[in-house]
Amino acid sequence: MSGGKIAVVTGANKGIGFETARLLAGEGIKVILTARDEARGKKACEKLKKEGADVHFHRLEVTDQVSIDDLYEYVRKEFGRLDILINNAGINIDTDKSGMEMDLDTMRKTMETNVNAPLALCQKFIPLMKENGYGRIVNVSSQMGQLSGMSGGNMAYRTSKTALNVITLLLALELNDSNILINAGSPGWTRTDMGGPNAPRSTEEGADTIVWLATLPDGGPTGGFFQDRKPLDW
Repeated sequence: MSGGKIAVVTGANKGIGFETARLLAGEGIKVILTARDEARGKKACEKLKKEGADVHFHRLEVTDQVSIDDLYEYVRKEFGRLDILINNAGINIDTDKSGMEMDLDTMRKTMETNVNAPLALCQKFIPLMKENGYGRIVNVSSQMGQLSGMSGGNMAYRTSKTALNVITLLLALELNDSNILINAGSPGWTRTDMGGPNAPRSTEEGADTIVWLATLPDGGPTGGFFQDRKPLDW
């Protein structure tokens, strides 16, 4: 099913992104592992290669359009296609601030990384997916972005994930007549640098739904929000 497919995973040198790259490679998918830090990205790539994964590293600063353009040119030149885009890179830098206390620069930085960057990557790669009549896009979101049951705190992070969900739904509607499926996936509270060591879920558990969405069959769901392979309320 997955043989010969090409995937890009952003922010994949650690955590959910790294595990997603590992699991995709285990499905026989060629993975382009991207990270902002070249040394860490290459180290992660080499680790997966030692496990037998078909993984290639390319540096990507998701908030830099030139860097996105460089990645696009690399993918097009080396592989001629992109089948799967995992928008995993994200930040949460307002954990201890209430909305009234938060510096607006925190909101700007968070939105730039968590919202504008995934949209820019979608805008760049969807035309290439259209050329080949196939695409799967997964925007890594969070239950913290759910409007239903929203609680307080983390205003920048919550707002960014809610906005990412909106982008997911709107792009899915625009792509409804294509074989490009775009969904948002929540890993849940996972043991990563962001989630902390006391989180109840492993990175493999967190990445499972993302990989499931990335490998959906033709006619699968699109424009949805999922955790544990089940729909979530917006």
